[in-house]
Amino acid sequence: MSLHVEKVAQVDPIWSALRQQAEEIAAREPALASLTHATILQHHKLEDALAYLLAGKLGGESVTPMLAREVFEEVMKEEPEIGAAVRADLSAVFERDPACHSYAQAFLFFKGFHALQSHRIAHWLYRHNRAPFAYFIQSRMSELFAVDIHPNARIGRGIFMDHATGIVIGETAVVDDDVSMLHGVTLGGTGKEHEDRHPKIRRGVLLGAGAKVLGNIEVGEYSRVAAGSVVLKPVPANCTVAGVPAKEVGCAGCDRPSQAMDQVIREPDFDI
Repeated sequence: MSLHVEKVAQVDPIWSALRQQAEEIAAREPALASLTHATILQHHKLEDALAYLLAGKLGGESVTPMLAREVFEEVMKEEPEIGAAVRADLSAVFERDPACHSYAQAFLFFKGFHALQSHRIAHWLYRHNRAPFAYFIQSRMSELFAVDIHPNARIGRGIFMDHATGIVIGETAVVDDDVSMLHGVTLGGTGKEHEDRHPKIRRGVLLGAGAKVLGNIEVGEYSRVAAGSVVLKPVPANCTVAGVPAKEVGCAGCDRPSQAMDQVIREPDFDI
């Protein structure tokens, strides 16, 4: 290992591992060598690789991939926190998804990861008086990934969107760090009010497949919302809610439900 590679591995271990895994993919599957080189290996840092990847997906005739890439690179240069969040998200996917075998797999092929990073760029643009471009990204995300996140929604780092299809997150929603959610989750409003009207999902929460959380309510930290539930009332910390409408049925089952990804409500945790 060269001195340069060693320094990169020490300073940015996620990027170093991502590059090594891309080289392994290219060696094992020559048909993907061009993809891995263009998307990962030709770039000097993760942020540039991500800008290239997302621009190729979101760009088109109206906004070319080249123009989109310039904008995305500008945003990530202006806001280093996006790069930190990207690395935390990659770690979350790799650690929580048994179907994910490398950072490179998630980076290249997982649309939940792609949608989330697209939102991070859209959010910065929205907050810096570039709402039309942010809405463009939101629209393209919905078309390409079947994920619809308003660019004003605030989303923390270390987020895992498993499968992701059908996720909808409203304008005033807040998702804190270390949250996991599965396909079909909705963080929505309950009417036509224009003020703060969407849920606040606190740290470490697990939102099961098809869960709907509606209105300006809080889901307390390290809680679980069972698959298919409709949550209309605040959820205390460290508990599980289930049903339509959702009711508290027991404890969260573990200290870190978003990391454990355990959606089964077992008898010791079940109170009704």
